[in-house]
Parts: sequence; structure tokens; C-alpha cells
Amino acid sequence: MADQSSVRAPSAVPVDDAVLPFEVSALDVRGRLTKMGPALDDILTRHDYPPQVGKLLGEAIVLTTLLGSSLKFNGRFILQTQTNGPVSLLIVDFVAPDRLRAYARFDKLRLQPGMTTGELLGHGHLAMTIDQGPDMSRYQGLVALQGGTLEDAAHEYFLRSEQIPTRVRLAVGEEFRGGDGPKHRWRGGGTLIQFLPKAPERAKQADLHPGDAPEGSELHTVPDDDAWTESQSLFATIEDVELIDPDLSGERLLFRLFHERGVRVFPNQPIQASCTCSREAVAGMLASFEPQDRADMVENGKVVVTCEFCSSSYEFTPEEAGVEQDA
Repeated sequence: MADQSSVRAPSAVPVDDAVLPFEVSALDVRGRLTKMGPALDDILTRHDYPPQVGKLLGEAIVLTTLLGSSLKFNGRFILQTQTNGPVSLLIVDFVAPDRLRAYARFDKLRLQPGMTTGELLGHGHLAMTIDQGPDMSRYQGLVALQGGTLEDAAHEYFLRSEQIPTRVRLAVGEEFRGGDGPKHRWRGGGTLIQFLPKAPERAKQADLHPGDAPEGSELHTVPDDDAWTESQSLFATIEDVELIDPDLSGERLLFRLFHERGVRVFPNQPIQASCTCSREAVAGMLASFEPQDRADMVENGKVVVTCEFCSSSYEFTPEEAGVEQDA
């Protein structure tokens, strides 16, 4: 039985731009939930993306926030897609414990109304990279993108790389309001649950399809644990509007889902939109270029470098950029 002193009503106060860790001990489930407002809006409006591109990048940001916030060290979690679709590149950079930036590259001429996520991305791969710093090796997991959603890709990643039963939900939408203040804002939300029983055999999953098995071969199957089946059933009832509703707190949403089983929440982890670029960093990058390359960057008597993430521009004289006078 839970300690009654730890039982309280869920907070009705919504908290944006934060990750709320939680656990449902009766179901051996742990998870994280995020509600994103100003930080997400800041990243997406800096580039004035078409709505369908903004929504897709927003989903990548929400997913990265859920995954990157689990880092227990001061490193980076980088999500990147490279595909042949109209949105050929998504990159989201999460610097632990709380800094986030993102960028999308797309071909405006190939965008069509009503395109699905799979059609926007096309075929290619999604890479998830954990960078623990210059003295540690990187870890990278790759997932093929074959016309599915980012949720599908996340599930495939955990199945193949982590082998932890995991479910993910992502939602991003545009909010239009009258009255004073901004008329348009981006909002997003997402949640992730993982089945982590104390007995490892309870978390066993079916073997991956061998790919070259003869037709008619019986594939390996493992029945889901009852607790995980119940967790997934409850999880499947989450609606997009609940994840992006600015007036519904994360605690109340979790209570809606798991109140019969009991859910425990932990302190929020704040998230902020913050680029790592700086004039010094850009100067260092220029110094790494070949002399002729630096010379070719001079236009109208100056060198201007614009950060793809935050759109900040840095201006240098040819001398500051290290351009040789006789180049």
C-alpha cells in the first residue's frame, strides 16, 4: 500500500516547457510527460516554417525532449533524419540538462497540401546519437524510415536498440487566439512509458523477423505481460488535444490515465530554447576553413554567417575572418 502521506490531489496548474517524470508501480511502468509552449513556439517561429513542416519538426522536438531529458550526465542527445522526401533533414540538439535547439531543411516546391508524415519524410533513416563529451565514445542508433511516423520510428528504435517495451505519443498543433497578445502560437506535448519489471523475463519480447525465413515458418512470439497490456490499453486512450491543451496540467492528465492504479510524479525538469552558437564559435569555425574558402565568402566587403538553428547572423570584416589580403 502506498504511503498515505505521499498521496495528494493532482496539481491543476499547467506547467509548460518541462518534463514530468512519473511511475505507476502497480504496473511496473515508468515514464515521462512533456507539455511544450513558449520554447517550442520560439524555435518554430524563428524560421516561419510552412505549417506541415513546423508540425513535423515540432514532433521531432517533443520526441527529443522526452528522450534527452533522461540523460544522467552533462552530454548531448541528437536526433537527426536524412531522407529523400520533401523534408530532407530534421535535426534536434538537446544539451543536458535543459537546452534545446532544432532545424528543418525542406523543398518548398515538393510540399503538397494534406501530405502525411510518411510522405513528408519519404525514405531514409533516423539517427539518435548520445554524445558524452570529448573523452567518451559516442553511441548511435539507426532506424530505417520507410513512410511511417516518428512514433513508429521511436518504437522501432527501442525494439531493436534498447529492447525495452516502450510506447510513445506525440502531438503538435497551432493555437489561434483573439484579443491582445500573439494571435498564433505553436504547442506540443508527448509522453513515453516503459515496462521495467524487476523480473527480466517479464519484459521479454519476440525475436525480430529474420527476414530470410522460408514462407510458412512459425515466427517467435511472446505473450505480453498482463500489466504491460493494461498499460498500453490505458495509454492508447490519450488524445492529441489532451497533450497540447494549455489548461490541462500534466499531473491531471496522468491522473486521468492511471488513477485506479495510482501514479507517482517526480519534480519537473524545465526545458528552454537555447542555441549554443556564439560569435567566438563562428570565428573558430571560420578559422578551420581553407584560405580560399574564406576569401570566397566575402560579399560587399564583409563575411556574414547565419546560424541555421536560431537564425542569428554574425558579421565579420575580411581581416576578422582571416581572409588573406592577397587572396
